[in-house]
Amino acid sequence: MRSNFPRWAIIGSVILMLIFAGLFMALKNISQPLPAPVMEKKAYPVENIIGQSVNGRNITAYGYGVGEKKLVFVGGIHGGYEWNSVLLAYNFMDYLQANPDIIPKNLSVIVIPSLNPDGVYKVIGKEGRFTVAEVPINSDLLKSGRFNADKVDLNRNFDCRFQATSTWQGNIVSAGSKAFSEPEALAFKNFVLKNNLSAVVFWHSQSNGVYASQCNNGILPGTTAITNAYSKASGYPAQVSFDAYAITGAADDWLSSINIPAVSVELKTHESIEWDKNLAGIKALFEYFGNK
Repeated sequence: MRSNFPRWAIIGSVILMLIFAGLFMALKNISQPLPAPVMEKKAYPVENIIGQSVNGRNITAYGYGVGEKKLVFVGGIHGGYEWNSVLLAYNFMDYLQANPDIIPKNLSVIVIPSLNPDGVYKVIGKEGRFTVAEVPINSDLLKSGRFNADKVDLNRNFDCRFQATSTWQGNIVSAGSKAFSEPEALAFKNFVLKNNLSAVVFWHSQSNGVYASQCNNGILPGTTAITNAYSKASGYPAQVSFDAYAITGAADDWLSSINIPAVSVELKTHESIEWDKNLAGIKALFEYFGNK
């Protein structure tokens, strides 16, 4: 039996039904709240291999926090001779892992526990973390662990008043053939130039003080501020300069030459990380940068 409705009317009715059905579903979806996006929590620390030593050991930077200002802490530039500066850096990393909220929202913290892994390995005999019990008491071995595998003092290999030979405790030491001749120093240079750093703290031992960096442009105002902040909180005396003997090519002084505030915090002994004092100094820097 032939339908009384023309075919075009039937097709039009179907199209209108589909349009109304689509509008109904759209309105229904609008009326319901969208599910909250699942935010993936970033795991810390973020590991970044910034270079390798003469003997091919990784130099690793560990990042915490998400702020635009970047504060860097460096241990072990003098290797196994200043092994407590390496343990201090690792202890600080443990603290940040356990207390992530201590970092101000506008700050990122980067820790390089050992800038001279070959020097650490020469003394400790293992890579990565170690304990106090694993540190030998052989003083000659400890002193030899100050240098990298090329027997260069890395804290004389940077481009501020560089000389091929320099001094340490009255001894003549090699500073390398030219500034940044050593892969460890070059790795740190490249890391610095790739990042917009707010300040750098180097941990050393055993001169008991916070030493301001300076090159040919004098002490930067930012360096004076962080020197005083760390010193006041920690109890380490603030020092304008290291004058026990002449130092050339120091890492912190090179940073000063490119307008990055930097200090060297010298622990009182070679045997302890002096955690409470340094934690107080760290917190003072967090407060300083957190209020800027």
